[in-house]
Amino acid sequence: MNYIIFDLEWNQGNAATEATVENLPFEIIEIGAVRLNDAGAMLGKFSRLIKPAVYHEMHQITGRLLHLRMQELEKGTPFVPAAKSFLAWCGEEEYRFCTWGSSDLTELQRNMKYYDMPSLSKGPFAFLDVQKLFSIAYEDGKSRRALEHAVDYLQLKKDTSFHRAMGDAWYTAEILKRILAEKPDVLKNVSYDVFRLPADRKSEIRVRFDNYEKYISREFAGRTEAFGDREVASSKCYLCHRNLRKKIRWFTSNGKNYYCLAYCEKHGYLQGKIRLRKSEEGKYYVVKTTKLISPEKAETLRARKEHSAQRAKYTREEQEIGKQAKENRETDKRVTANRKED
Repeated sequence: MNYIIFDLEWNQGNAATEATVENLPFEIIEIGAVRLNDAGAMLGKFSRLIKPAVYHEMHQITGRLLHLRMQELEKGTPFVPAAKSFLAWCGEEEYRFCTWGSSDLTELQRNMKYYDMPSLSKGPFAFLDVQKLFSIAYEDGKSRRALEHAVDYLQLKKDTSFHRAMGDAWYTAEILKRILAEKPDVLKNVSYDVFRLPADRKSEIRVRFDNYEKYISREFAGRTEAFGDREVASSKCYLCHRNLRKKIRWFTSNGKNYYCLAYCEKHGYLQGKIRLRKSEEGKYYVVKTTKLISPEKAETLRARKEHSAQRAKYTREEQEIGKQAKENRETDKRVTANRKED
């Protein structure tokens, strides 16, 4: 398998002079890429400046970071032929996209959709988030560092500028080469691009990693429909595939992340976590992870549930007090008005 490590730079509208186009908030202005084989040898490079068609002024932050002027971009290639050239350059052999973070794949597909280009896929597909892999390989697996931090950490030679597509793609490729050489097992921690969501239940994503399982659902019209789905709401042991009764039902403290606790007699406590997200079409989909946790962490989750319940109770009491106070004020106003009439 080959690895296509690419980076994009994009521009956006200046609020004072150019309105943001709703379905294209960021217009790609540069593509840079490096192709490696599975041994880490470089097979080629790709670089294109993109001629703007939507935003014709350089956003001040973009210009300051990239040191690019509109005059240079006007000599570039229009997006559609540039994107076609890039995809053709990726080659006919099997390859996997690799990026620093996940936003580049989203913006590439959003720009392609804007120009009615064929989709990269019919649904979610695996890619390598090198930023995440660096964290798993060399740090705590949770932090997400800047590209330059990773370059410095690995003591890589800094011989080209950052914040340009070709340079950032090159540095990302160098980091991936180190991971391939030193921590190749880390590459099994693939990420999934969800610009195109599963079309139906059969095509939903369910993948098991070393210490957790990830599930990506199809789209739902709303939150209620999502949590009403049997698969979304279920608790299963990803090791023995048994359906489990919940010790703690799904709860949330912020309306974004939901948690539950279940117990498997064979493998112990399992924490479920649901992130409810909005799709490109304005509907909802679910990313659910299930992982084994220690009894101590199970107690911590119980404490969080209790704290969340207390907060909810306090909020309801506050709302009730506020409602009563408003009713009292309205009553006082009516009494005062009646006295004036008398």
